[in-house]
Amino acid sequence: MRLALLLSACLAVPGAAQQATLLAPGPDTAFPADIGGAYALTDHHGRARDRTDPDGHVQLVFFGYATCQAICTVALPILSQVAADLTERGIGVTPLVITVDPDVDTVAAMGPALDEYAPGLLGLTGSQDALADARAAFHVERTALFTDPEGNVVYAHGAHIYVMDGDGGFLTLLPPILPPDRMVDIVAGYAEAPA
Repeated sequence: MRLALLLSACLAVPGAAQQATLLAPGPDTAFPADIGGAYALTDHHGRARDRTDPDGHVQLVFFGYATCQAICTVALPILSQVAADLTERGIGVTPLVITVDPDVDTVAAMGPALDEYAPGLLGLTGSQDALADARAAFHVERTALFTDPEGNVVYAHGAHIYVMDGDGGFLTLLPPILPPDRMVDIVAGYAEAPA
């Protein structure tokens, strides 16, 4: 039952506020909203991180838990696999996990958790306000569902992977239903396209 609740949390349908935001007038793109923007967070190595990739790599951004023991342990290994497959193709990529709960996903906790089941991912955390700004930039809602037996609040959150260029510009969304090889092909198409 708990697994079913966590699954529904991670794959929750966007709320009315998020739907209204996505339908608001945006730039002339294939998507009906301006996705992405400035943020100031800290990676799991303790380094400051913003929307630009220091190496200019394509970025794969996922909002969730680095320390999750349920559904994210399915989603994050897929993200890790996609990043590894892109690297094997010679495509520089930086996979990022922006936490939805900085009380659980601390700088110290994120690295070991990601190394265990999703190697190569970079965890980002920050203050509640800084993370709220990042979620707003990506139109990601965070809704408290329940408190687990350890006393931690479990949040519903988005499930898409945002594909961003090295400057933090939005390229496309990858829905969680795509197989990893298709995700790799899509990202490769953007990475290999002329600028």
